[in-house]
Amino acid sequence: IEQPTFPKITEMCVKMIRRVNDEEGIKKLVNETFQKLWFTPTPHHDKEAMTRKILNITDVVAACRDTGYDWFEQLLQNLLKSEEDASYKPVKKACTQLVDNLVEHILKYEESLSDSDNRAVNSGRLVACITTLFLFSKIRPQLMVKHAMTMQPYLATKCSTQNDFMVICNVAKILELVVPLMEHPSETFLATIEEDLMKLIIKYGMTVVQHCVSCLGSVVNKVTQNYKFVWACFNRYYGALSKLKSQHQEDPNSTIVTANKPALLRSLFTVGALCRHFDFDHEDFKGNSKVNIKDKVLELLMYFTKHSDEEVQTKAIIGLGFAFIQHPSLMFEQEVKTLYNSILSDKNCSVNLKIQVLKNLQTYLQEEDTRMQQADRDWKKVAKQEDLKEMGDISSGMSSSIMQLYLKQVLEAFFHTQSNVRHFALNVIALTLNQGLIHPVQCVPYLIAMGTDPEPSMRNKADQQLVEIDKKYAGFIHMKAVAGMKMSYQVQQAINTCPKDPVRGFRHDESSSALCSHLYSMIRGNRQHRRAFLISLLNLFDDTAKTEVNMLLYIADNLACFPYQTQEEPLFIMHHIDITLSVSGSNLLQSFKESMVKDKKKERKPSSDEETESDSNSGSESESEDEASKAPRRLRKRVDSDSDSDEENDINAVMKCLPENSAPLIEFANVSQGILLLLMLKQHLKNLCGFSDSKIQKYSPSESAKVYDKAINRKTGVHFHPKQTLDFLRSDMANSKITEEVKRSIVKQYLDFKLLMEHLDPDEEEEDGEVSASTNARNKAITSLLGGGSPKNNAAETEDDESDGEDRGGGTSGVRRR
Repeated sequence: IEQPTFPKITEMCVKMIRRVNDEEGIKKLVNETFQKLWFTPTPHHDKEAMTRKILNITDVVAACRDTGYDWFEQLLQNLLKSEEDASYKPVKKACTQLVDNLVEHILKYEESLSDSDNRAVNSGRLVACITTLFLFSKIRPQLMVKHAMTMQPYLATKCSTQNDFMVICNVAKILELVVPLMEHPSETFLATIEEDLMKLIIKYGMTVVQHCVSCLGSVVNKVTQNYKFVWACFNRYYGALSKLKSQHQEDPNSTIVTANKPALLRSLFTVGALCRHFDFDHEDFKGNSKVNIKDKVLELLMYFTKHSDEEVQTKAIIGLGFAFIQHPSLMFEQEVKTLYNSILSDKNCSVNLKIQVLKNLQTYLQEEDTRMQQADRDWKKVAKQEDLKEMGDISSGMSSSIMQLYLKQVLEAFFHTQSNVRHFALNVIALTLNQGLIHPVQCVPYLIAMGTDPEPSMRNKADQQLVEIDKKYAGFIHMKAVAGMKMSYQVQQAINTCPKDPVRGFRHDESSSALCSHLYSMIRGNRQHRRAFLISLLNLFDDTAKTEVNMLLYIADNLACFPYQTQEEPLFIMHHIDITLSVSGSNLLQSFKESMVKDKKKERKPSSDEETESDSNSGSESESEDEASKAPRRLRKRVDSDSDSDEENDINAVMKCLPENSAPLIEFANVSQGILLLLMLKQHLKNLCGFSDSKIQKYSPSESAKVYDKAINRKTGVHFHPKQTLDFLRSDMANSKITEEVKRSIVKQYLDFKLLMEHLDPDEEEEDGEVSASTNARNKAITSLLGGGSPKNNAAETEDDESDGEDRGGGTSGVRRR
């Protein structure tokens, strides 16, 4: 009928209006913009301007069909609230105009639907108009009271397309809100609504049934009290269920139940939906009967949750979820607890059933939230007149007890491959926290873990929950930060679709940001908390911590990619890496030596000649070490720069000393990964920030924060790639068969490692500014240990300060001297 508004204008409006919940400045700007654009009264004679406005609003509503309409409700609430106490209310007047004109447009579109050429366009616009009217009704249902009788005939729409179903559902939602506000509606009008709703309940699918039962509940409970009408409908479906249960009990393999599956599914859903909106144990329904209807319904629905057909199970669980909204106490029943917790915790259970249980809990909490908000509004109305206690205490206490029952299993649902399961689990936790039903500290590690989810929407939601907790309870995030990091690794393990690939701790995109970067950003502002957090992470690399290698890789990835801002942050990490390296590295070498000697003696007692030979050649006994340490500097320089053949001789010598039991070898290869990762991490941070060896060596954590409070100048193209650890994990060396080649590889790693430990303390600077033999030996060992990749990422830097550069272990020697 009318020309459509320009798509660009609609797109701009959609982008702007989604910022309605931003910070105060943007929120104020959005409110002002749309107040001028939509919610300013239009002169009555300017029909063209009003039409443009209607088309613009409905276009924006149609464009947001998939993303939801929270923005519209928020905008309308903000604007109406701002003029509550004003004498002149332009927004309210504009809303009245818009609603009246939207109804006029609906009638126009309805007439034009007979035109087959434009049917699809006009049908879409009709849906957009009715949806917009529903959004107005949610915030100000009084605006629609005079139009209720105009909307009622749309319940009789013949459904053939998706748009037709949307029309029916939105009209039902409008009437649900509006009919109870009508003064003395005619009995014919009410009876027609009841009949139309009942026909729709009997004829159409789940979505229509749900909205129509909800509307029927509002009309009957608040206006007509026509309980017999509803009781007859309930008995129809309840009776069908009872009959099917009896037949199934007699013969579980009977074809009767299979043949009547559609009727069974409809009955399960409809009985539940009716129980959600009507209390059938009230005497208005069952009269003087002593039968407990809710228990009978529970028994019936629980029976079908054990059915062999998953679709039947799902519908039975949906029905239970509806019934629990009316009677939350049923969730304390032992059989219900067993059902819910077993579905949530069983890894082999169907994903659909898990999601449905989580949806049930979500819907229950949403309904409770709505009830509490309504109770709060009612309380405010009577608070001045009556001395009443706070409303909603009993129901919130019930909700809290219920969530305590199922909380652990809901949180554990985060560790699931399917994103839908994680999505609904997060929704349940967010609702639980927002309503204050549980102590938030127990959720913090799980929220940190969910902050690493691949899907941005879930990451943002989890991060937002953490921000809210941090505002209310300072220190909670720091308290659970390390536990959260470990749990985030477990979530990544669960999500990892290719078990052969090691789990990494950064995003595989251009930014290569750490998965836990938001957590670090929250902690880094407090120096004490930040340092404690970093030390706790570095302690996991200690050989006594026995942390699995893949988790160490994950933590090293995060440490390599955290959003550091000042020089103090990476310098502090490197300082503690040096301390860990000197202690754990020495322990590691010592335990390897001891195991070799001990095992060798167990195997056979060697002759004195053999002992002497192995001691002098293996590179793992004290004589050669003593000789090397006593040798003059120039001689040591020659020893360190020996040819490859000498290295080969050392490897062969150690190979002869290896015990038949290869466990110590594997233990060394496994435990040394933590040390290697720390070495690589230090090299990475050094290259990333452009630090010289002398700067690292001079750093002291006890100095004033201002000394190192300079911004980091990050270098581009520096990536963290610990090749040795990745190869170790990909080859599954910890569980693989030990071949001669693998033994040689581990022995070479041992000798390189030993060389590095021997030269950890730098020598004094050589005469004429030469780089010392010790430095050359250390750099060679590092390059060899770290895979010998590009110098940019692997080799030690000596370019900027060769005179200071003797310290591969930089900070270590500095610590010892201090």
